[in-house]
Amino acid sequence: MEKTIRLAGIAYESLVNGPGIRRVFFSQGCKHNCKSCFNPDTHDFYGGEQRDIDELINDTLNNEIIKGVTFSGGDPWEQADKFAYMAKEFRKKGLNIWSYTGYTYEYILENKDSRLGWSDLLNNIDVLVDGKFEESKMSDGLKFRGSTNQRIIDVKESIKKEQIVTIEL
Repeated sequence: MEKTIRLAGIAYESLVNGPGIRRVFFSQGCKHNCKSCFNPDTHDFYGGEQRDIDELINDTLNNEIIKGVTFSGGDPWEQADKFAYMAKEFRKKGLNIWSYTGYTYEYILENKDSRLGWSDLLNNIDVLVDGKFEESKMSDGLKFRGSTNQRIIDVKESIKKEQIVTIEL
């Protein structure tokens, strides 16, 4: 695997993309084109910049105040193999891992064996915030999601129980 990933940007110490102080990697490339997306610059698959994955991992692990990592976008599931590689390394160090996607959990399950890296990424994250952003379902005070149709899913429990287990915040 090529050890680079195309990113739109990085939030080095974020408090708004999951619990605790987190490193957030914004994937470059998205097919969903949600109306009123707050990151439209991340849609172009040729935008952003190529970054060395191992350098990103090491830099994150060298910051002792980071308690978790979030993959946002764009849509990280368009580069799932690369984010899965990162997730495995972060998991070894005990970091909490969240991923956002415009795909639904059900769609990911249906396609996890035919899409590069999807099964690996699913099995190495703790929480998935799924679904497209829907402008008509925006609501003030939503924590960690943009619209009410998006779910905050406990991936490990959902896999274990073979049904969707959401986290209510």
